[in-house]
Amino acid sequence: MSAVIGQPVREPRWWEAPPRPVWEEEPRKAGLAAKGIVLGFACFAILFPLWIVIVTSLSSKKTIDEAGGLVVIPKDITFIAYQELLGGGQVQRAALVSVGVTVVGTLFSMAVSVLCAYGLSRSGSLGHRWILMTLLATMFFGAGLIPTYLLVQALGLTDTYLALILPSAVSVFNILVLRGFFMGISQELIDSARIDGAGDWRILWKIVMPLSRAVLAVIALFYAVGYWSAWFNASIYLTDQDMMPLQNVMIQLVQKQERPVGLATQINTGGLSALAVQMAVMVMALLPVAVLSPFVQRHFKKGMLTGAVKG
Repeated sequence: MSAVIGQPVREPRWWEAPPRPVWEEEPRKAGLAAKGIVLGFACFAILFPLWIVIVTSLSSKKTIDEAGGLVVIPKDITFIAYQELLGGGQVQRAALVSVGVTVVGTLFSMAVSVLCAYGLSRSGSLGHRWILMTLLATMFFGAGLIPTYLLVQALGLTDTYLALILPSAVSVFNILVLRGFFMGISQELIDSARIDGAGDWRILWKIVMPLSRAVLAVIALFYAVGYWSAWFNASIYLTDQDMMPLQNVMIQLVQKQERPVGLATQINTGGLSALAVQMAVMVMALLPVAVLSPFVQRHFKKGMLTGAVKG
C-alpha cells in the first residue's frame, strides 16, 4: 500500500521483507553493528596473539617465571633478548642471509616473470601457445622431491645460496596474473608506440610496466614473502650451519635443537629466558612482512582482481 501524502514512509521492521533487493537497500543499523562485532572479534583474534609474542619477547626472565610462561601484561620491559640476538653471531648472520636471498630472489623472479608474462600476452609471439600450455601443465603435475633434489645436486647447487632461489624462482600463478593484466592494456597504445619506432623492450619498460605498478607491487610482495618465509629448501639443500637463513635458525631455537654459544651461556646462567629468545626471533621473522604489507595493501584490489579476471 502506498504511503499517504504528507506522512513519512515507514521503514520495514527487521522481520519484514525489504521492498527492494538486498543489494539496493541501505545497510541497517543491526547489520552494521553485527559487521562491526565480527570484524572486531577477528582483529582481536589476530592481534592478541601478536601482542603476547611481542610482550613476552620484551619481558625479563623474572617476569616470565612469575607469569608461568607467556606474558600478557607488560612489566619490567627489557631489550636483552634482541641485544643478544643482534649482537653478532648466528642469528645476525642468518638475518643477513635471509635479507640477501629475499632481495636477490625477488629481483630475479620478477625479471623472469615479467618477461615471460609479456611475451605470453602478445598473441603473435613465437610459440606462445605451447609455452603457455607447458606452464599450465606444471601447475598440475610436478616431478617430485627426489628428482628435484637430484637435479639440484647434479647442477652443483647444493650448499650454495642459489639453491635457495632457483628451485622456486618462478610461480606460474604469478605469471598468469601478470599476463592477464598485460593483456588488458590498450592495444592501440602499444601500436601507436610501434608506429613511433619503439621496440618491444622500450614498450615494456616505458609503457607496460608504468601502467602495471599495482600488479607488479603485489607480485613482488608475494615473491618477497615467499623467499623470506622459506625454510624447506635450506633444510634439504644446505648442510653448512653458517649458511642457514633466519627461518631455519628460528626453528632450531624454538625446538631447542641447537643454540648459539652466547645465547646458550646466557640461558644456562639464568640471565636470559629461552622463551623470550624464541619470541624475539618470531618478531624478527614477522617484522618485515608486517612493515611492507600496509604499503602494498592498496594495490591488492586493482592488481590481483584485474590481473586475474582479464585474459
